[in-house]
Amino acid sequence: MDFFTEIDIDGAQAEAIARGLFAVARADGVHERELALIASFYGDAGAVGGGRSLADLERREPITPAELAAALPGAEHRKLFLKTAILLAWIDNVVTDAERVCIGGYATALGVSKEELDRLEDGVKDFLLAQLSHLKNTDATRKVAGDLKL
Repeated sequence: MDFFTEIDIDGAQAEAIARGLFAVARADGVHERELALIASFYGDAGAVGGGRSLADLERREPITPAELAAALPGAEHRKLFLKTAILLAWIDNVVTDAERVCIGGYATALGVSKEELDRLEDGVKDFLLAQLSHLKNTDATRKVAGDLKL
């Protein structure tokens, strides 16, 4: 089963998700890899060119949890946002308290329990480890697994 299954999202949903991802990235200072992930998501969602540019979204105020919940009424869209936000937080190998608070606030507004959020984070960690499964350097793989606190 694919952890990041494809679902249809419209331009407004893509914009809401991207604004939420920017909020998570800003929680501890935006890193280059975080910007790359947001740009990749926003571009893959077909939103670039169809509305606001990514730079426009970056300059906007962070989306509030209530606004995000209104923009993402379905469970699949809500979980997509949370999985992507968790992935974004792990992109620099450290999830800060500020990132956890930001993601937790969104999860609460989206009706996702702490237990479900923990399950989603475990799934993101498994997804990240699966990306390393082909490596022959087992010491490096173990180190990354340790960094993910598995």
